[in-house]
Amino acid sequence: MHRRLIVPGALATSLLLSVPASAADYEPGAPGIGDPYYPAYGNGGYDVSHYDLRLKYQPTTDELAGTAMLLATTTEDLSRFNLDFLLDVSEVRVNGAAASFTASGEHELEITPRNPLPKGTPLTVVVRYSGVPSSKKAYGFTSWHRTPDGGVAANEPEAAWWWFPSNDHPLDKATYDVSVAVPDGTQAISNGTLQSTTSRTGWTRYAWRSNKPQATYLATLAVGKFDITRSTSDDGIPILNAYSKDLGDNYGAARASIERTGEVADWLAGHFGPYPFNALGGYVPNTTTGYALETQTRPFYSPRQFASGSNVSVVVHELAHQWYGDLVSVAGWKDIWINEGFARYAQWLWSEHEGEGTAQEIADYVYASRPADDAFWTVKPGDPGPEHQFDIAVYDRGALALQALRNEIGDEAFFAVLKGWPQEYAHGNATVGDFREYAERISGKPLGSLLDTWLYQPSKPGAPAAREASIAVRALGTKGGAISPPKSWRKIAATNSVHEH
Repeated sequence: MHRRLIVPGALATSLLLSVPASAADYEPGAPGIGDPYYPAYGNGGYDVSHYDLRLKYQPTTDELAGTAMLLATTTEDLSRFNLDFLLDVSEVRVNGAAASFTASGEHELEITPRNPLPKGTPLTVVVRYSGVPSSKKAYGFTSWHRTPDGGVAANEPEAAWWWFPSNDHPLDKATYDVSVAVPDGTQAISNGTLQSTTSRTGWTRYAWRSNKPQATYLATLAVGKFDITRSTSDDGIPILNAYSKDLGDNYGAARASIERTGEVADWLAGHFGPYPFNALGGYVPNTTTGYALETQTRPFYSPRQFASGSNVSVVVHELAHQWYGDLVSVAGWKDIWINEGFARYAQWLWSEHEGEGTAQEIADYVYASRPADDAFWTVKPGDPGPEHQFDIAVYDRGALALQALRNEIGDEAFFAVLKGWPQEYAHGNATVGDFREYAERISGKPLGSLLDTWLYQPSKPGAPAAREASIAVRALGTKGGAISPPKSWRKIAATNSVHEH
C-alpha cells in the first residue's frame, strides 16, 4: 500500500484552493462587452450557447408576448448580470429559482439571482415578457419595422432588444430555436430550417431552428402575409423565400432577383468555399426602409432594393455575407471592413461573371471618380469610427483595398486567401489584423504597408502601377478623359447593407 505524503505547505495550498469564493468576491457582470464603438452593447460575465424563444404575436395591435430560455455559462464570479432588452418583463428565473430584476440605462435588464454564481456555473435563464415593439425606442430609434400586416425585426448593429433578451454582440454567438404563434392566414419567418407548423384555436405556430452559431443581430423575425417559394440549390441546400403579398410594382423584380439565390450561393461557394449553413433563402416584407441585411441563412431585403428593376447584385452582397460576416463575424464593430469590403468585392466579381465589367474596371472607375479632396478618402475602412461605420467608403474603398491586394499578391494567392479565410475562423470572430496575418502567411509577402495605405490612411492612395496602366488605356477612349462606369455600376452603387436609425 502506498500513502501520498503531503507536506504542511502543500496541504495549506490545497485547502486554500478548495475554499469557495466569499460573497465579497462576487461582482456584477459588466453592462457592456467591451466594444469601444458601442460601450453599452453586449454584457460581461457569461457566455450564451443557445436561445429558445417561444412567442405569440398579434399583427393588428403589434403586441408580442413570449418566454425566452437562455442556456449559458458564467465566465467570472457573478453577483448579478445584465441582458440587453426593451420590452416589459414580468418574471425572471435563474437555474429554476425566482430572481429579482430591474430595467436600467437605455436597454439594460439587470438580473440578481437568489444566490451568487461561481465562474463556470451552467445557467438557465427564463425571462417572461410582453409589449408593443414599435412603441419602444433606445437612443432615439427603433429596429422594429411595422408593416401593414405585421412586423419585422432586422437591423444592424442592434435588433434583438425589440423581441428577445440577449447578450447583444457578435462575440457571443449561439444556436436558436424560435417558435412563433400568429393568427391563421399569417406566416412567421425566421432563420434556419422550418421544423414544424401546427394550427389550433385560430393560431398557427411556426418552429424555426438555426443549428450553427449565430450573432444576435443576425437573428430575424418577420410576421405578415407572404407568398412562399421552395427549391434546392445545386449543392443540395434547401431554399425558402418569402415575398409580401402587397409589394405592388416591386413584386416581380424582387422575385426575379431573389429566386436566383441558389445559383448565386453555388457560384459564391466556388470563391469562398462550401456554403456554411443548412438553409438558404431571403424575404421581402412591405417595409418603407431602404436597406438589405445579411440575417443568417435568410437575408432581409427592402422593397426599395428592387424599385428600378431586378437587382441580383444585392442578393450577391447579402449572400457573400453568409461567409464574410456570418460564418466569420467581427470581433469588434471597428472590424466592419471584414464584412462590407468583401461583400462589395463579391459584387464586383459577379459583375465580371455576368460580363458587365471586370473587378479591375470597376475599381478603376471608383478610384478615378473620387477626387483627392473628396471626403470619401478621409474615412478609414479599417477603423471608420461608429459615425462612419456604414459609410460608402467602407464598402467601396474597402473593396478597392482588396483589388490592390489582388494586384500585389496575384490571383492564385488572392483567391486562396478568399477561400481559406472563412475556414480559418469558421463560426468564430476575427479582426482586420487577423486577416492581414492570414493573407501574409498564404501569400508569403509583407502586407502591412499596403493595407495601412488602403485601410487606415485618411487620404487618397496613389494608384498601383497595374491600375495606372489600365486607367490610362481606358481614359484614351472616353470623352474628356473621364472613365465611363461599367454596366453594372448603378446596381452595385445602390447596394449598401446599412442600418437606418
